[in-house]
Amino acid sequence: MRFSSFTYLVGQGLHNLRANRLMTFASMGVLSVCMLLIGAAYLLGVNVDAMVDYIGNQNETVVYMDLNASEEQLAAADAAIRSTDHVTGVTYVSPQDVLNIYSDMLKDYTNLQQAFANDNPFYPNYRVVVDSPDNIAPVRTQLMQIDGVYQVNAPLDMANMFVSLQKVVSYASYTVVLILAIVSIVVINNTIKITVFNRRKEIGIMKLVGATNGFIRFPFFVEGVASGLLSAAIASGVICGAYYALTRWYAENPSNLSQMLGGQLVPLADVWYYIVVGFALLGFVLCGIGTATSIRKHLNV
Repeated sequence: MRFSSFTYLVGQGLHNLRANRLMTFASMGVLSVCMLLIGAAYLLGVNVDAMVDYIGNQNETVVYMDLNASEEQLAAADAAIRSTDHVTGVTYVSPQDVLNIYSDMLKDYTNLQQAFANDNPFYPNYRVVVDSPDNIAPVRTQLMQIDGVYQVNAPLDMANMFVSLQKVVSYASYTVVLILAIVSIVVINNTIKITVFNRRKEIGIMKLVGATNGFIRFPFFVEGVASGLLSAAIASGVICGAYYALTRWYAENPSNLSQMLGGQLVPLADVWYYIVVGFALLGFVLCGIGTATSIRKHLNV
């Protein structure tokens, strides 16, 4: 296709966008609303997933060493724990550190420092942070095999609960997104078919004067792409603006619940790219390709 023909067909497509503005606004409105619902479901899923992940990562696995463990055993155990797969943080707590902690907690009731001055009963231990709740069980098994380890206390029940909750929330959120996407495809496809049907005479006349199928289809494709991308721009602006306002309000109005769930929502900077690109692709596929393929049966004149 020559450049002059290309620019002419693009111009015709944009002209048709203005000439048929009533149906254009209708299809853009439907697509924008569907995109907003999909974006809201996506952001809800991302934030709930992040909150569940944050809460799950607050759990610590405690590795208790033998009371009589030597310095060499402690050093070897320290190296082994730090080299264990999925371990992201290790903090050593000596018997004296444990005694100091409990002494501060119970200072109004008793003097533990004096009571255990000559016989400290607390075990040396390591506070271990695991990268994900679903890795706590295999990490616990590995830690139990380290020489000098007396006991490993891991929050397995809580970890299993968080893993299950995370899966349920993720599946539910992305199922909603999938359902809304299918609904969008059906609604937009029907809207496009109505638009094309109203212009079937125009297509027939162009076909009768010798226009090729590609020549007829291309302006419709341009028209569909333009309306789809405009819808994507509108939906992206609305959803990103609303989400930015929500994140600011959430950060400026802290509560006990928000602190427990991580203190903040997922930043807009981490998700805007997926929203904009996803909406652009959705608009391109639904409107551009949908319009071009919907006129197929009207080309048989």
